[in-house]
Amino acid sequence: MIGKLKGTIEEIGDDYVLVDVHGVCYVAHCSARTLSKLGSVGEAVVLFIETYVREDQLKLFGFLSGLEREWFNLLQSVQGVGSRVALGVLSTLAPSDLANAIALQDRAAIARAPGVGPKVATRIVTELKNKAPAFAGEASGTIGLKQELGEGVAPTAVADAVSALTNLGYSRDQAASAVALALKAAGEEPDSGKLIRLGLKELAR
Repeated sequence: MIGKLKGTIEEIGDDYVLVDVHGVCYVAHCSARTLSKLGSVGEAVVLFIETYVREDQLKLFGFLSGLEREWFNLLQSVQGVGSRVALGVLSTLAPSDLANAIALQDRAAIARAPGVGPKVATRIVTELKNKAPAFAGEASGTIGLKQELGEGVAPTAVADAVSALTNLGYSRDQAASAVALALKAAGEEPDSGKLIRLGLKELAR
């Protein structure tokens, strides 16, 4: 099993990168997001690898972080999601954004990924909502509040503040993140007006 590749970029294709490791070239299939963050041909690269072994083929999938690789495997635990769809989701959403979308039950955000229709997006949200916090990465500090909002159990002041910020043109994820940060500075039992003001300050940073 290959867990990581360290080498130089030999070639970048539409859905893969060819990595030269001491004269041996490996084809690693990657998300569009990963490919866009790679350097140019001849530059050094480090990829976390997921190895698929089938009767008739050996296929490598490459990721810039261990967290992205974990999401690749987690997504495929959902019925109807194979490697191609999982890469499509990760091409559209970074791991932290995916965790936020699942917590907020934002099916539309997930359905933007190629190969993901409304039914698959619903299954992803439903089947992974309890697992997302453990794979939230940089979004771990606000994921709890977003789950409450997604499940409709957030305090009224919080829900009203998020709604107000959303009405001002911010995405639900941006609004929820801002209100989560505002809560830390708002003191005990803040009203929605205070959360909106503090939330706007966070969004203006």
